[in-house]
Amino acid sequence: MNNLFQFSQPLDNNAKTLFSDEHQEFLAELVDTFQPRLNELLENRQQRQAYYDSGALPDFDPNTQGIREGHWKIAELPKDLKKRRLEITGPVDRKMVINALNANVDCYMADFEDSQSPTWDGMVNGQINLRDANIGGMTYTDPNSGKHYKVGENPALLIARVRGLHLPEKHVQRNGQAIPGALMDFALYFLLNYQQRLQQGSGVYYYLPKLEHSDEAKWWADVFHFTEKKFNLKTSTIRATVLIETLPAVFQMHEILHALKDHIAALNCGRWDYIFSYIKTLKAHADRVLPDRQVVSMDKPFLNAYSRLLVKTCHQRGALAMGGMAAFIPSKDPAENEKILAKVHADKTLERDNGHDGTWIAHPGLADTVRKIFVDGIKGDNQLHVLREDDNDIDQALLLQPCDGERTETGMRTNIRVSLQYIAAWLNGKGCVPIYGLMEDAATAEISRTSIWQWIRHGKKLSDGTPVTKALFTQLLQEEADVVKKEVGSERWSNEPFEQALTLLENITTADELVDFLTLPGYEQLN
Repeated sequence: MNNLFQFSQPLDNNAKTLFSDEHQEFLAELVDTFQPRLNELLENRQQRQAYYDSGALPDFDPNTQGIREGHWKIAELPKDLKKRRLEITGPVDRKMVINALNANVDCYMADFEDSQSPTWDGMVNGQINLRDANIGGMTYTDPNSGKHYKVGENPALLIARVRGLHLPEKHVQRNGQAIPGALMDFALYFLLNYQQRLQQGSGVYYYLPKLEHSDEAKWWADVFHFTEKKFNLKTSTIRATVLIETLPAVFQMHEILHALKDHIAALNCGRWDYIFSYIKTLKAHADRVLPDRQVVSMDKPFLNAYSRLLVKTCHQRGALAMGGMAAFIPSKDPAENEKILAKVHADKTLERDNGHDGTWIAHPGLADTVRKIFVDGIKGDNQLHVLREDDNDIDQALLLQPCDGERTETGMRTNIRVSLQYIAAWLNGKGCVPIYGLMEDAATAEISRTSIWQWIRHGKKLSDGTPVTKALFTQLLQEEADVVKKEVGSERWSNEPFEQALTLLENITTADELVDFLTLPGYEQLN
């Protein structure tokens, strides 16, 4: 085997399949060609954030007005990407992949990012699972229950989400430096699956998370062009959906579509990460502090404007506009389940009426309810005809409008319990976890802990007049840790990394400077 990379873990048979000599050679080419530029892009993020921290606000770039006002379209969509009315998302463990492919949906976003804890085994086996899914006939037998799972006829269309540009792959180094997780995920999924996908008359489809600027989209476009040229493939064989889940990116949507116009298929409202990014980007702005996360819903003016602007921008350029996540989990209690489905119905009706072409769910039990809205409720495969030409202009002020609502002790305590349980699960290798009736991933944990950090930073008061301080957080953290310990039981508390999570949560929430992503210090503790 080549020695192009240094591996911190022994390579089992699955890992040797991924890191064959041929695969290593291509991945090394990508890393050598694109990592230096990626490092510059990440530095540019820091410079923009320093600008916002000094009092400036994100806005549309006057230098790219010509792109926003120009008459151009993205490349024609392939047939199998025109119908994406309902997508399910989830991590890449084998049972989840099979259940998602069998769900009553159009597409499955197989996630190497926010709903996948990036353990070495998890990332390696995830690639093998997606390879087997693309081959077809995938099976799995649960070692605990003995239950057998198999992909049925007409599975959902598979789209792979790679890691964000900020995330390294620490287990694989080249020239003494960790390689970008995004490049590893992209390259291995491409190499394992492009021939199979082409034989099926399809292409290689990706989701790209957490972009902040069109320069980052251009970087991805160059990665795609480089790969297509290397393997003698037609331009646009690789297609991407970009999540608009950072506040800076909402001001760059035309530019992102333009930079990726040969490869883009859609933009998606990554609403939970978007709320997290609103907090993080505007962390120094005392007049932009959000209330309890439970009340920051898509009917709030700044979020509804984001949804409508995304639809208008995409449809003007011939791209699909995907809606956000319904994170609810169906309840076994009929009365409670009726309330849940009513909330999902209202949320998805708003997205459909805004003109979205499809939407996300986290649990297959929501599929039938959402299909009534996004399949039965629209004519044709999508809503590209909805151009929103009569809309008033959506300007900077509306996109940044402060959000009304209370900051409550109950909300703060809930944020603490959710963050603690999620971080413990993530450190234990699970990136997607049901907590209090919601399917939580990294994005919702990020909102929970950054909200509290921002309340402390600006000396905000709870609705009962109590000032939010580090001391108050530390007190509530210990009290809520005791609640969680009772809920999960002493044995599970001892056997899983709850104490480790407790320390991490306290450290990042009481830090003087906001930690950009909890997954970065968390990743240092993962195998």
